[in-house]
Amino acid sequence: MPSHLVPPGAVEDFLPYDGGRVRLLRGGSGPGIPVVMLHGGGIDNAAISWYEVFTPLAQGREALAFDLPGFGATEGVPVLGSPDEIADQTISIVRASGIYRAVFVGLSLGGDVALHLALRHAEAVAGLVLIAPGGLEDLKRTRSRQVSAWSGSHLPSAVREPLGSARSVFIRRHARRRVYDRASIPPAVLRELIREARRPGGALGDASYTRATTGLTRMRNDLLPDVFRITAPTLFLHGDNDLLTDPQISVAAAELMPNAEVVLIGQCGHWLQLEAPDVFLSEVGPFLDRIH
Repeated sequence: MPSHLVPPGAVEDFLPYDGGRVRLLRGGSGPGIPVVMLHGGGIDNAAISWYEVFTPLAQGREALAFDLPGFGATEGVPVLGSPDEIADQTISIVRASGIYRAVFVGLSLGGDVALHLALRHAEAVAGLVLIAPGGLEDLKRTRSRQVSAWSGSHLPSAVREPLGSARSVFIRRHARRRVYDRASIPPAVLRELIREARRPGGALGDASYTRATTGLTRMRNDLLPDVFRITAPTLFLHGDNDLLTDPQISVAAAELMPNAEVVLIGQCGHWLQLEAPDVFLSEVGPFLDRIH
């Protein structure tokens, strides 16, 4: 019995990698282009992000999701911070798992990594599905929020780790900032969120990413000036009620890209694939069917 949450229909596996092991979630088979799912930051792992949609996305194609180093049950693998380094590490893990070209589905932090993949490893990217992606803004909405994020990212690890563990007490507030309707979070996912928040080292991956990408006055990972170079078919999905990432950033990025479209989904927050899985799949399914 796996000690971590596994989405219905997925099979848990472990890939020896770079002195440690990466937890993989595998599923599906068939002629469709493979799908690789990249989870978000904060308190997250592959099962949390993709619990509701893993099996439907695996219909007729191979599907892979994994816990990025510093998250979930991946252990002993170097935890990197900058999204370009994470992208290089990700493509290495994906190839080691036996997939060489795929549609990358990325949420938030995972969307930032997917954008970097498309710029750095275009031959491996058949398409992109970007859910409220990071990496497309020069400021965290307000200057006060920017300064606060920068200050938090530079807390000593001895202070930051107990704070990360204490977040389990406030996990429902944490979840509420990511969804429009907290009742939409499956109980199994809520339990996994609490477990992740309590896990020693559970904040390491997000802290490393935040420290690498957040400057005192501006974000260091703003790819908006560069996205015009991404030619892979791209679908942006963004909840209209996202409290973490401005939906208009996705609109602006799609307008700059030669082969992109954007769908804004009402009464949804940051985790729209959890909050409105049927709507998510109704948009992503036809998009995937068009890619070969």
